[in-house]
Amino acid sequence: MKTFKIIFSLIIIASIISCGDKRKPQVQYMPDMYESVSYDANGPISAGGKVVNRKPVAGTVSRSGIVAYDIPNTVEGYELAKAELKNPYAVTEENLAKGKELYTIYCISCHGKKGDGNGVLSQREKFEGIPNYKDRDLVAGNIYHVIMHGKNLMGSHSSQLSYKERWQVVQYVEKLRSELK
Repeated sequence: MKTFKIIFSLIIIASIISCGDKRKPQVQYMPDMYESVSYDANGPISAGGKVVNRKPVAGTVSRSGIVAYDIPNTVEGYELAKAELKNPYAVTEENLAKGKELYTIYCISCHGKKGDGNGVLSQREKFEGIPNYKDRDLVAGNIYHVIMHGKNLMGSHSSQLSYKERWQVVQYVEKLRSELK
């Protein structure tokens, strides 16, 4: 009987305590779950009062070397890229060789070996109207812009290529274009 009175008393006390203001929490269990501390995901953190720079987790891809591209995917953005973007890498045999290798992987099936728009997908009539490089007003900026955002039926290749690799492909496309004239 005594334990019954104790349990009954605890239930009554818990009921009274829970009858507080419902609009604000009375007690927070694990408050860090409710009020999280915000961190700059790419910035330094402090541990024990000293600043510690974050390093990528072993086995992951580092974000270092990623350059933001904030030219919009519009006609105006295309023209802006055409006018302002310049290739930051020098034309070297190494860059052209890497550009050719990447072009062979990602571009040749549509644009063809020579850049004449006569790739295997065009020959099989999977895609029609693939442009010939010599018929287009191409400069490094608009080639890079199309690699980043795609154009017409061509999708973006920005996720497949790193910043440097995109510019290497641009160099190779410019070389192909000059050979078509």
